[in-house]
Amino acid sequence: MTNATEIKPSSAQSARPEWTSHMGFILASLGSAVGLGNIWRFPYVMGKYGGGAFLLVYMVLMCAICIIPLLCELFMGQKYKKAVVGAYESVDKRLKSLGWLNVFTVILISGFYFAVGGWIIHYVLIYFTGAIPHGTDYAQYFNNFAARPVLPLLYAFLFLAVSAIFPYRGVNSGVEKANKIMMPAFLIMLLFLVIISQTLPGAKDGLEFIFKPDFSKFNAEMFLIAFGQALFSLSVGMGAMMTYGSYLNKDTSLVDNSYIIIFGETLIAISAGLMIFPAVFTYGLNPGEGPGLVFVTLPEVFEQLPFCGNLIAVLFFVLLLFAALTSSIAMLETSIAAFRESLNMSRQKATLAVCAIVVVLLIPCTLSFGLLKNIQVFGKTFFDLFDFTSSTVLLPVNSCLLCLIVGWLVKPSDDIVKGNKVLYFIFNILLKYIVPALLLFSILCGLNIIKL
Repeated sequence: MTNATEIKPSSAQSARPEWTSHMGFILASLGSAVGLGNIWRFPYVMGKYGGGAFLLVYMVLMCAICIIPLLCELFMGQKYKKAVVGAYESVDKRLKSLGWLNVFTVILISGFYFAVGGWIIHYVLIYFTGAIPHGTDYAQYFNNFAARPVLPLLYAFLFLAVSAIFPYRGVNSGVEKANKIMMPAFLIMLLFLVIISQTLPGAKDGLEFIFKPDFSKFNAEMFLIAFGQALFSLSVGMGAMMTYGSYLNKDTSLVDNSYIIIFGETLIAISAGLMIFPAVFTYGLNPGEGPGLVFVTLPEVFEQLPFCGNLIAVLFFVLLLFAALTSSIAMLETSIAAFRESLNMSRQKATLAVCAIVVVLLIPCTLSFGLLKNIQVFGKTFFDLFDFTSSTVLLPVNSCLLCLIVGWLVKPSDDIVKGNKVLYFIFNILLKYIVPALLLFSILCGLNIIKL
């Protein structure tokens, strides 16, 4: 495979950079896909919906269904060499608004995602400094911290500032370089924590929970949750992969790289389970605890570890921070690239403009646990509203429209599957009919229009 090289700027079009290496693209794509969805959300969702049965459904959906919108995003970016707004506009000028809908989606996700990033920074610091005493009621501690009016905001702003440094510096010297450093460090810490976790007495129970499917847990709700988790984990439906695809060399194989991304993302999600569930079973905790699994349940585990519990806690939250940062960088780059190309802004001005918008959304999300917790829209706090609207509605809507546009308007040739006629036939059936139908069904269920 031909390595890409930096393009020397001469015009708006030729100034577009490309990944300096294939590994740079893979690490950046994995960084986008591997985030809080894998380390924070995947374990407790798997815990709630049956462990191994959920994992099996998740893997099948990843490899057979979710690869289609992932391929579409990479294909659109690579074909048109533009970020999400410009790529849609290249298909048809009337589709430009759909590109902006993707940008709106990723900025909406940033509103609550960066709030969680601020929480992670706080936990890194309190464990690093030893500021949290033994015997703490961790649920009460987290609730009290999240409800404070100033400190969570300051940490969220800090997380935003750190994330913005890298896209501000550019694709190669910022985004690519950050992922080349953070992703290997992330993988090393993850492997170390998995090994430590396998020495605990509950390791066998944890392994059985992950790898022994209980098919009695299989139902339509579990299928839809696994489908939504897969879409969220792959960062499809928000234009991030389309933007990263636009920096690809035209000779790059999209199918091969899509499966590398899926394999890497799934392996890391499983590793997160291998890291967390042995500890959960060792200390008799609930594997389906929910979002509090990371910020409430695991701190209880760290306190009970006989050796180096505080050090393990620091490593875990630094790992979580790296995962959050690599995804937040992709979110910002998606919006910044769109602003830069479609509004004719410099990268620096686009970065500042995007950050200003994120700050406006970040404030109500962060204060949803304190000052603004009683202000609700459709019965949801700002945090929950942004999460629900983006994850349950906009991501599948954007992915559904993407598949229909690529399938019926762009019509990629069989080169996308290396000229294999059988695979191309299956690809087209999935692209034009099956995947859009599944996405539409998930939207209707998420909105309670269809009751399960």
